[in-house]
Amino acid sequence: MTFGKGCHLHLIDGSAFIFRAYHALPPLTRKSDGLPIGAVAGFCNMLWSLLTQNSGKDGPTHIACVFDYSSKTFRDDIYDKYKANRPDLPEDLRPQFPLTREATRAFNVACLELENYEADDIIATLARQATEAGGEVTIISSDKDLMQLVGGGVEMFDAMKNRRIGVEEVEEKFGVKPDRVVDVQALAGDSVDNVPGAPGIGVKTAALLINEYGDLETLLARAEEIKQPKRRQALIDNAELIRISKRLVTLDVHTPVEWGLDELEVKAPEAEPLMNFLAQMEFRTLTKRVAEALKVEAPAIPETPAVPVTHEAAEAPPQAVAEAVPFDTGKYECVRDAKALVRWIAAIRDRGYVAVDTETTSLDEMRAELVGISLSVVPGEACYIPLGHRQGGGDLFGSNELAEGQMALDEALGLLKPVLEDDAILKIGQNMKYDWKIFARHGVRVAPIDDTMLMSYAMHSGLHNHGMDGLSERYLGHAPIEIKSLLGSGKSAITFDRVPIDEAVKYAAEDADVTLRLWQAFKPNLHRARVTTVYETLERPLVPVLAEMEMAGIRVDAATLNRMSNAFAQKMAGLEAEIQELAGEPFNVGSPKQLGEILFDKMALPGGQKGKTGAYATGADVLEDLAAEGHDLPGRVLDWRQLSKLKSTYTDALQGHVNPETGRVHTSYVIAGANTGRLASTDPNLQNIPVRTEEGRRIREAFVAGPGMRLVSLDYSQIELRILAHVADIPELKTAFREGVDIHAMTASEMFGVPVEGMDPMVRRRAKAINFGVIYGISGFGLARNLRIPRAEAQGFIDRYFERFPGIKTYMDATVAFAKEHGYVQTLFGRKIHTPEINAKGPTAGFARRAAINAPIQGAAADVIRRAMIRMPGAIAGLPATMLLQVHDELLFEVEEGAVDKLVKTARGVMEGAAHPAAHLDVPLVVDAGQGANWAEAH
Repeated sequence: MTFGKGCHLHLIDGSAFIFRAYHALPPLTRKSDGLPIGAVAGFCNMLWSLLTQNSGKDGPTHIACVFDYSSKTFRDDIYDKYKANRPDLPEDLRPQFPLTREATRAFNVACLELENYEADDIIATLARQATEAGGEVTIISSDKDLMQLVGGGVEMFDAMKNRRIGVEEVEEKFGVKPDRVVDVQALAGDSVDNVPGAPGIGVKTAALLINEYGDLETLLARAEEIKQPKRRQALIDNAELIRISKRLVTLDVHTPVEWGLDELEVKAPEAEPLMNFLAQMEFRTLTKRVAEALKVEAPAIPETPAVPVTHEAAEAPPQAVAEAVPFDTGKYECVRDAKALVRWIAAIRDRGYVAVDTETTSLDEMRAELVGISLSVVPGEACYIPLGHRQGGGDLFGSNELAEGQMALDEALGLLKPVLEDDAILKIGQNMKYDWKIFARHGVRVAPIDDTMLMSYAMHSGLHNHGMDGLSERYLGHAPIEIKSLLGSGKSAITFDRVPIDEAVKYAAEDADVTLRLWQAFKPNLHRARVTTVYETLERPLVPVLAEMEMAGIRVDAATLNRMSNAFAQKMAGLEAEIQELAGEPFNVGSPKQLGEILFDKMALPGGQKGKTGAYATGADVLEDLAAEGHDLPGRVLDWRQLSKLKSTYTDALQGHVNPETGRVHTSYVIAGANTGRLASTDPNLQNIPVRTEEGRRIREAFVAGPGMRLVSLDYSQIELRILAHVADIPELKTAFREGVDIHAMTASEMFGVPVEGMDPMVRRRAKAINFGVIYGISGFGLARNLRIPRAEAQGFIDRYFERFPGIKTYMDATVAFAKEHGYVQTLFGRKIHTPEINAKGPTAGFARRAAINAPIQGAAADVIRRAMIRMPGAIAGLPATMLLQVHDELLFEVEEGAVDKLVKTARGVMEGAAHPAAHLDVPLVVDAGQGANWAEAH
């Protein structure tokens, strides 16, 4: 076919495909010889999907995959520092480049590269030729450098996000049309490619300048006219570098390509060479899929044995061995005596690392009994050391006598303690905090550690949860044995000490094996995902800190809780009487169905909506709206529900959480729960005790210091607003924080034009609600509910706020745009929070947008207090003080009375300096301190 009008050329950015495949997928190796093939596998899957999805009448008539020939090009002659900052290729990626060329040819797609030129130049030249011939072009890439080509019959397509990139999308990204993209890039530069640009000028500023002056040369010629001194001087001083930068970023549309467009006509894959290549790579699933599509028989790919663990294999990336070994519970050993355990310990010392897991009788680490320990040092090989299994395994009411064939607990721990505490041996776990506490209760302080759950959290926050079973299925393709199959469920469930040892071996050893394989898959990917620092400075060091806090616990006065429960019960009874009097008849206040009938049938209040069950909705939002409209009964029900929750969740339940051995309550913190990095407190949850109501504050009176001790609370003052002022660059807010001004009064003064002196508290309260509401992307409807004012008035407040502080709206829009482009947002400290729903339509769109806006702020605040907590034990060492609790922005300590002042000074210094040196905030962090005999007094 002669290329011309009606033809459509697809140009695949092959080099970008390789890198995206490499970074998107876990490492993979060929079983027969350990050759790294992860990027090749991803490349082939992407290429096949592209070919099959675009094979219809609207698909390409011509296609080519274009690669970089080498790292050296004509641009190095223009600027010798071009791409000088690029890191060396990962060792496991280097051998995969030639394989991707082979793959391209196997799929019968033209494979193009040209010495001295980048793939982008070849793409630019072919795109020009194609459009001049009357055809259309789609560039399969998301590379910003190719966006200068968009328009005039050329568009781009991001295959990973299934997103078309046309003129509007380019303009949204760069602020200019495609024909001026190179001018913006020349000014902004590129740190990745070491394109110098103009110091201090980013993409937004560059776009403003180009739109104002028309093009780069005009701008440079009229640079003296620019009013901003720094901007003006940057252009004058760096004019030549800026011109060089433009030459570097401008694609060559006249490269001496050796291929005619007619040679790029789409051809169907030839079955034999394609099947041979896929089988050679040992891609079983893809081979089968392609064979079915081509209607040929898939070649047999023999199951090859694992690569022997030689010295060379040990030096290679660890996943090379992990991927080569099948899961086989028959290879799991039951260690029943010291001789066998000593052999495993020798293997651990030889390797320098071990995956370790504990089996216990309970999820409560402070009460759980240790039943057994599993170890793994080589994928496919693991052992289980039974220590506390009972006779009559499987029987809920069996004997309490220990089953035969187990080591004594003290003997096993005596042998393992030197290994588990050896600084030269890495201990690997999944949710290591649990195992750390189990061992610590037996006098073993495990260190150093790695935690696969936290590795996944650092890399994949916002994408999925981080439990071992889910990670195994997602990243290893293996579904582990379910614990329910051993323990059962409901009232007949047994504890692990009742599981027969033979069954326990398969389950427990597999846990250690899976953990080791996850570690080998995740460890190298931390660097590729650029979250190594997050994991090593914010996640992993927090494990022993939290474990120590949880083990310390906090003293609770059960008698106080009991008195409060009685008082709450009496107050609830009084409210019930009021509610029934307002209703005109007795009914069960705790019944949503009966309440709905009273509100919407009998009282005929507005807003009644029935659900699928036929009952009216009576959730808090419904009652709050009715209360805001002046109806008394819904407000009384809200008060009753609040008391009921406080009574059942805290004053009643906390009494059952007091540990009989310690006399204290021991909460457990979830590190990898919230996407933003905030910790969650569970069993019991001590973070959600209300502080804005008198009753909620009273509950804190039951948390008391020991004899001769005081509780000290240190709380960050308005940390999220301070971070917002910094990241959104709001001069008024930054100045107010630096000068110690009452930020809510200042906001009220700025917005409503009232003086700070003598301000009506209600005006300040409204400003406070807006200040904090804006962080969470509050709507006019939400603010109206919070302040119990008309929606139009609330929306007016928000509109005025954005008018007064336009930088906040700019920050929000920029954050959402970044999330849409990259699929994640990032905190000041490098934490990535993925936003998979950011491009969703419909009801979830608003939620996803608000979450993306809030995440960098809430995440940065969470990072700051994590940094403070990690530094705190070293800072207060030697003081008679213990860190007990973290409640979002607050840390609670127990300290001897005479050391309170010293603790406050030390801990405050740690907390106020926690952001540095990783992030230099434009506003100071301020920590409020309080002390008392109980938590309520200290707060």
